[in-house]
Amino acid sequence: MKILVINGPNINMLGIREPDIYGKNTYDDLVEMIAEHCDKKDIEVDFFQSNHEGEIVDEIQSAYGVFDGIVINPAAYTHTSVAILDALKAVAIPTVEVHISDINEREEFRKFSYVSLVAKKTIAGKGFDGYLEAVDYFA
Repeated sequence: MKILVINGPNINMLGIREPDIYGKNTYDDLVEMIAEHCDKKDIEVDFFQSNHEGEIVDEIQSAYGVFDGIVINPAAYTHTSVAILDALKAVAIPTVEVHISDINEREEFRKFSYVSLVAKKTIAGKGFDGYLEAVDYFA
């Protein structure tokens, strides 16, 4: 099995950005944790992070025929990007949506997710462990 983990804008700033919401661990810590978890489950994993919507769309499109599953935290694009939704629909790769914080307990505008319209599962508010739960969903 081969999984692509995609992270959207500002996820590269983990550990710096609002540590009271996102914690003190860094993006590198997140990648290492997921990679170790996947290694134990004999799952091949690739990572992609971008602050640019078009790059995320390009990455999703390039995943077609290559990956068995996508784990995506679209971050701020969760609430705004029809383009990311359409890319996920186009490739039809099973997708699990992850959010470090509980988007349903935050500002009103964060409660709607375009990605949830195509995701097989949405995991929110479990911190970094939400990514491991997403991997386990595919395992």
